[in-house]
Amino acid sequence: MLNRKTAPDSGAHRAPCGLHCIRVKNIGVAAGGKALLQNVSLHCHCGELTVLIGRNGAGKSTLLKAILGEIAHTGTVEFRDHENGAIRNMRIGYVPQSIGIDRNSPASVFDLFASLISDRPVFLGGGKRLREQICRQLAVFQAESLLDRRVGSLSGGELQRVMLSVATYPTPDLLVLDEPVSGIDENGLQLFYSTVEQLKKQYDMAIILVSHDLNYVARCADQVILLDTTVRAHGKPAEVFSSSEFRSIFGNFVFEVPAVQENCR
Repeated sequence: MLNRKTAPDSGAHRAPCGLHCIRVKNIGVAAGGKALLQNVSLHCHCGELTVLIGRNGAGKSTLLKAILGEIAHTGTVEFRDHENGAIRNMRIGYVPQSIGIDRNSPASVFDLFASLISDRPVFLGGGKRLREQICRQLAVFQAESLLDRRVGSLSGGELQRVMLSVATYPTPDLLVLDEPVSGIDENGLQLFYSTVEQLKKQYDMAIILVSHDLNYVARCADQVILLDTTVRAHGKPAEVFSSSEFRSIFGNFVFEVPAVQENCR
């Protein structure tokens, strides 16, 4: 599922207002008598990039599944408007690590997108207005030329851009990215990073990203969460990367954290 709620057509989006906050409180997940997550809490604000880091098996993807409501968990996930403290339903866009695509399927990018945002059966066609609507959204991610391509023929980078287009239509309150750069070449990687920066600055949403690219995290994250079953360290990249908890997991990783975040490509 790429966007947990749909809404009427709207090509417009708002820049971050700074007033919205996603609160994850005391999330716990257990399976087979083993704790996968314990007492995980974090706050994510619109216009900010929160990056989850940690060793393999630390619980990063499990935490995302809990936030998405896909697995049973203790604790709560709330979306608050700081103007009046209201709690309301949260719309979540999601791009997973991978998506099962039948390489022989005749379905096009238009078919995929239309099936998710329109009640009209795809085989009946979508009409000019729907095609224009989808094309505008794909253009945000430099993917409009893929409209009539078969989904099964897309490269990893092309499919990622289509997934981002779907996940951000309509604009979600929270965009969840579960290590979506796996298998992407260098050009696709740089395009992804520049796209995330564009989303952060121009869209009224919070972004949670799982990443193993520590140099990118050091340059561009607003908040870093070091996870190992529970939160071991959190804060600005410089704070987390200089912590004893970070060194115990990653060792003496050599990096340079800029005084001012820039060049997040």
